[in-house]
Amino acid sequence: MKQLMLGNKAVARGLYEAGCCFASSYPGTPSTEITEELAKYDEVYCEWAPNEKVAMEAAFGASLQGRRSFCAMKHVGLNVAADPLYTMSYTGINAGLVIVVADDAGMHSSQNEQDSRHHAIAAKLPMLEPSDSQEALEFTKLAFEISEKFDTPVLLKMCTRVAHSQSVVEEGERSVPKKAYEKNIAKYVMMPGNAKKRHPVVEERTRLLKEYAENSPVNRIEPGGTSLGIITSSTSYQYVTEAFGDSVSILKIGMANPLPDQLILDFAKQVDKLAVVEELDPIMENHCRALGLKVQGKEILPVCGEFSQNLIAKAFGKPVPEGLHLEETLPMRPPVMCPGCPHRGLFYTLKKIGCTVLGDIGCYTLGAVAPLGSMELCLCMGASVSSIHGFNKMGGAESEHNTVCVIGDSTFMHSGMTGLANIAYNQSNSTVIILDNSITGMTGHQQNPTTGYNIKGDPAGKIDLEALCRAMGFNRVEVIDPYDLASCEKVIRQELEADEASVIISRRPCALLKYVKKKAALRVNPDTCKGCKACMRIGCPAISIRNQKAVVDATLCIGCGVCTQMCRFGALEGKEET
Repeated sequence: MKQLMLGNKAVARGLYEAGCCFASSYPGTPSTEITEELAKYDEVYCEWAPNEKVAMEAAFGASLQGRRSFCAMKHVGLNVAADPLYTMSYTGINAGLVIVVADDAGMHSSQNEQDSRHHAIAAKLPMLEPSDSQEALEFTKLAFEISEKFDTPVLLKMCTRVAHSQSVVEEGERSVPKKAYEKNIAKYVMMPGNAKKRHPVVEERTRLLKEYAENSPVNRIEPGGTSLGIITSSTSYQYVTEAFGDSVSILKIGMANPLPDQLILDFAKQVDKLAVVEELDPIMENHCRALGLKVQGKEILPVCGEFSQNLIAKAFGKPVPEGLHLEETLPMRPPVMCPGCPHRGLFYTLKKIGCTVLGDIGCYTLGAVAPLGSMELCLCMGASVSSIHGFNKMGGAESEHNTVCVIGDSTFMHSGMTGLANIAYNQSNSTVIILDNSITGMTGHQQNPTTGYNIKGDPAGKIDLEALCRAMGFNRVEVIDPYDLASCEKVIRQELEADEASVIISRRPCALLKYVKKKAALRVNPDTCKGCKACMRIGCPAISIRNQKAVVDATLCIGCGVCTQMCRFGALEGKEET
């Protein structure tokens, strides 16, 4: 059966058809939907892990047990999982193990434009790179075959445009191979003596994989005009075919690592001029240069951001059709927290107190945006808790009594606990605020170990944050409601003044959760409103100023009441629920 399918959904279908039995992932855009779609197949065990390292190690364990396994993450998540990844290259696998990494050129939802091909090269692992949904399904199934044939984990590299675009896919049937686990200390116990013997195995495997890449159908020549030949892959292949049609010859690379040598050399002989079109780093371009080829690439194409048909056409001097232009300039729409977001009241309070706020990755990163503008750091998952320790150790008492760090509940479980252990162990007087909104909000409401539910919404183990923090050595653990501004300010000031480390848990469910009951929208009494704009300081998108008076958009307001605590004139009023 053929159907239109999202790239990520096609990967999930490929996993299902390939007989994958175990999936463990951590949500991260643009990879999240793969595991969510796979969880719809009851034949496959799926879970959200606390972080990517745990997910990869769990998938490796399932592979050892003889079942095909899988884990998925975004590009920065592969950094977290790099520790097991590089050593798994030495151990190899038992049943097939496929690791999906989704890159985010253009940084639609990321803090960098990392090119994951570098990890494949450094770890000496094969990497496949589909360019549409049908290939996403086929390459996923092929990845398992390569994994078991060459005794290796296989990376499948997605990107935002392939992951989140749709194309026609033809579905197949599910087949479930199974292997027995066999004890093999020399293969799986990577102490130095064994690892030294495994390294030559990896090098021989790489040689065999290069031979495979020369003849694999995933790398193919599409003949056309011979004046220009273009080597390309992934979504760039789609742009090249649209920009040039059959006026050029194309070498489409589906296996990003290892790259073929002879195939590239043979292709170069068929054309007068050679070019490489690839997003982000010049990996294929440098490979061609290492083969002694004269090639055009990054001198005309950018190393930053996403490509497009017009960008490629313009770079090669082709005419670009003039686009349509609006007569009026549209107003900017900066990203803001949702109406009723529980983080808003907390950030307003931190700004009012004048704290230095070290932040983390999540919805609450928007606390750095005007008008709140109260977050001063965003590095990577868990960095806020680790950073405040060093910041305060070097800043002394003045820093300790004026600095906090903020981290979400899911991010805390991901990588905040080790930083918190460091604070407890090495004794910095640091105030850590855990923003517990009872969900993994930024990636679309996935469950996590603090919510009490698993990926299917069934009851699961639940971490007690207060008990956990106390068990880690914190005597001062306070819980606040971020909708109560006065209480928030009192507790934060109290903990900043203390002479020992403390944890504040700001607890209020995400306003977008279906089970969170919304109150009736507030309204503004125009007779008492003075137009002072105090209510605008929290940056709620439901509040605006018209004719010098505050106005509440009833379609956005959820009646959280935070703004009423800021109005000295009582102009913001509740109304009876209907």
